Amino acid sequence: MQRPIGKKVLAVDDERHIARLVQINLKGAGYEVVTALDGYEALEKIEQERPDLLVMDVIMPYMSGLEVLERLRACERTRDLPVILLTVLAEDSALIQCELLLCSAYLAKPFNPTELIASVDRVLLAQELKSGSLLIES
Repeated sequence: MQRPIGKKVLAVDDERHIARLVQINLKGAGYEVVTALDGYEALEKIEQERPDLLVMDVIMPYMSGLEVLERLRACERTRDLPVILLTVLAEDSALIQCELLLCSAYLAKPFNPTELIASVDRVLLAQELKSGSLLIES
């Protein structure tokens, strides 16, 4: 699959080993990856790092992934920031809430690293096509 180049991903999960797993896999696929361990840190890193995409857990202490997503969608600057949610929630209500908050995609935990990379590639490629600034590396 073609991959957008020069993109930064913020991986957010309160379980350090999951954040690290996302980081290792996406870095191996050529992405720059920074991590955060909760929703508040995620909001700080979004301001500091200006990521192109978030891969974020739904269930976290202090501020859930859905609460972070609500804040992002309420802000003009981050309204269109692509977000892939990682969730153990298989309930229809949680998935409907993800869709209502315009998450770009969601993956069930435990996730397959190949599916994670494919989802990130697909979402970022769609974002590039939408903005008309497509740079691709084979």
